[in-house]
Amino acid sequence: MTLTETQKERIRALRFVAFDFDGVFTDNAVWISETGREWVRCNRYDGLGLSALRRLGIGLTVVSSETNPVVGERCRKLKIDCVQSCEDKAAEVRRLATEFGATLEETAFMGNDINDLPALTIVGLPVIVVDAHPSLKQSGYLQTTQPGGHGAVREFCDLVAGVREETLSHG
Repeated sequence: MTLTETQKERIRALRFVAFDFDGVFTDNAVWISETGREWVRCNRYDGLGLSALRRLGIGLTVVSSETNPVVGERCRKLKIDCVQSCEDKAAEVRRLATEFGATLEETAFMGNDINDLPALTIVGLPVIVVDAHPSLKQSGYLQTTQPGGHGAVREFCDLVAGVREETLSHG
């Protein structure tokens, strides 16, 4: 990802990150059994990236409109907070950031579809995956080079950690 100076400044100030789940942690595909049970595919690389952000003191959460319990199960495994069945992601991100003690300017949101737009528009650092809905790509948001479910979360986490390390070494 190529960063503007403004984006680097926002990463340096970052205190809280909220993620959508489907299409960000997953490739947006779903497998459905004959009994109606759903499975999704996630990327194991994301876990170490999230741990790096946690070590930097950055608050992490998933804000998803999805009701499937797989979202909560994956978040438990990753040791990340999760809000499911969320109809107003912007209000929830605002509430969670405040609860964590971060301003919206110190907050990032990573999404992939049009229902993420309200949350993307209120944060200081809006991030989309490369395979996001085309209407989001015209917004000038920070965009990953990896698609959702294929390392996009890890790419973003590594980017944040790298900018923070660069800042410390040039301090």
